[in-house]
Amino acid sequence: MNHGINHSLRVLYHMVKADFLERVRSYSFLVILAGALYLAYSVIAEKVWVLVGDGYRGVYNSAWIGMLMAICCSTFLSLCGFYIVKNSVERDSKTRVGRILAATPMRKEFYTVAKTVSNFAVLACMVLVLMMAAVTMQWLRPEARPISLWKLWSPFLLISLPAMFVTGSLALLFETLPVLRGGVGNVIYFFVWTFGLAAGVESSVEDPAGIRILETSTRQALERMNPGGGKNSAFSLTIGGEHASRTFLWNGVDWTPQVVAWRLEWVAAGLGLALLASVFFHRFDPARESIRETKVKEKPNAVDDPALRHEPQSKPGPATLTPLGPRGHSRFGRLVVSELSLMVKGLRWWWYVVAAGLLVAEFVSPTRQAREGVLLAAWLWPILLWSQMGCRESRHATQSLIFSAERVLYRQLAALWAAGVVVALVTGAGTGIRLLVSLDWQAAAAWLAGALFIPSLALALGVWSGSSKLFEALYTVWWYMGPLHQLPSLDFVGGSRASSSPGGYLILAACLLLASCLGRRRQVAYA
Repeated sequence: MNHGINHSLRVLYHMVKADFLERVRSYSFLVILAGALYLAYSVIAEKVWVLVGDGYRGVYNSAWIGMLMAICCSTFLSLCGFYIVKNSVERDSKTRVGRILAATPMRKEFYTVAKTVSNFAVLACMVLVLMMAAVTMQWLRPEARPISLWKLWSPFLLISLPAMFVTGSLALLFETLPVLRGGVGNVIYFFVWTFGLAAGVESSVEDPAGIRILETSTRQALERMNPGGGKNSAFSLTIGGEHASRTFLWNGVDWTPQVVAWRLEWVAAGLGLALLASVFFHRFDPARESIRETKVKEKPNAVDDPALRHEPQSKPGPATLTPLGPRGHSRFGRLVVSELSLMVKGLRWWWYVVAAGLLVAEFVSPTRQAREGVLLAAWLWPILLWSQMGCRESRHATQSLIFSAERVLYRQLAALWAAGVVVALVTGAGTGIRLLVSLDWQAAAAWLAGALFIPSLALALGVWSGSSKLFEALYTVWWYMGPLHQLPSLDFVGGSRASSSPGGYLILAACLLLASCLGRRRQVAYA
């Protein structure tokens, strides 16, 4: 029995190690890690705030810095980290490793638990880096001394790590569900994540991110400092916005056995999700896999083989090549139409109905606020069309075919970008036309800059990452924080009039196009 347990642990270790090494070498891992480190810096630079009561924040001691960085870590990585680790089952399927695993006596439950642990290992690595960064952050912010490693690191251990385990198990569960394993699931998870954060702030439910623990502990500290002042007070986690006007001393969460048990319950919940995923896991059955594979016949049918037929064969005619056709803009236009038809291929009728409804709503919206709200929905609806830009060749393994075409670096890439711009212009045409009719040139310029920026971002991320997930994740977060909440620096639609910068986004779109060309040149060189 001990031999069987040791063998299972060795198999689990090697599966986790292989997945971990594969993921930490990717560009997306480095990008998300850099974003997490920047968020940690934002805590010390007073760009990220937790306001408690009537404009209070904690003194920057080890407890406050550790808790604030752990909360930012659990919220940020539970969103962006989800898109990093949500590819383990898909990768095994594409590389045919799953077929080998399916031939072994490995149980489905063992496989899903192993994949969950490997997802957690990748996210826990990022948490470990942030724990090291927390020491540097307190050293750079000498508001309180000395540095207490337990107060600084305990929030990471008891809040961030359980949240990462839940995130890893949710990523695996989404991969095993037919509807949620693709781009639709990537968008749906963002709203699930948003609902989970809102529930932690506005209700008394214990949340995986630990917001409820921080709120309860800080209010108790305010109540002790000022009896009656900590009750019925506001609590908010904000990026930018209003700064704190007063400080109070907070010495950290009282990690009682009950609080620790609450956090361990989330680990048990993540394990339950991993076991639930095994119910939907198809064990790489070719008849149930969602990825359509082209089946190549190993041997032609004898009846259909002309070489084996007894009737005489006609002599083949002279070989001819298909003419390239006239050069010029008409040829480029047909290439744009071809890219556009590839982009919308496979869409169901209801997709067009929703897009048409949003377009009509842009024309008939009575107020500017309502029109901007409809435009936000209209520019989120085609996210799965834009996300395939630049990575379609990698997804379908057609690099050698596409990259061998004439002037592929500029003509095909420009046609692909133009097709994405057409999607943005058509879906947002109602708002653009009304802005032009009303002679609102500033808003019209912001609308045009947004229509050029979105496909530029999709193309650059698709070319460099080779996947659609990075754009789906980044654009959804950008859309939520910028245009939806009108955060000045991220509002590419121009809803916040005082801070809309069409020129800045036009320059950014041009830079993204340049990055796309450099990335495609690199792909062509190594194809």
